[in-house]
Amino acid sequence: MTASPHQPAAVERTATIRALNDAFRRNPTAGRAVMTQGVNALPHDQRLALLRAVVRFSAFDPGNDPYNEHDFGAIEQDGVSYFWKIDYFDQDYDMGSPDPANPHITRRVLTIMRADEY
Repeated sequence: MTASPHQPAAVERTATIRALNDAFRRNPTAGRAVMTQGVNALPHDQRLALLRAVVRFSAFDPGNDPYNEHDFGAIEQDGVSYFWKIDYFDQDYDMGSPDPANPHITRRVLTIMRADEY
């Protein structure tokens, strides 16, 4: 990846990570999606509604997205707070990815949890 003359490398890297995270969040079947026990205990229709809310999430701000990578969000559903987050792993899901901006060596995992499970 090379930076354009108008965009420093760090800004371009962040934009790449953000775009990869957004694409994955909108299509979590492109990686792994995990739901915690509290989320798995929900009735099927509530789990689907929560997943739809994560897929459609766009309320990013400096408070929940300080690095502008779109890797975390908070959702309120039926009076309960939920978090979702994206983590970066190597191709075998054994260790962290050495470069989350490189989709060829990075596997993403989306975790959806109740806020009180965090």
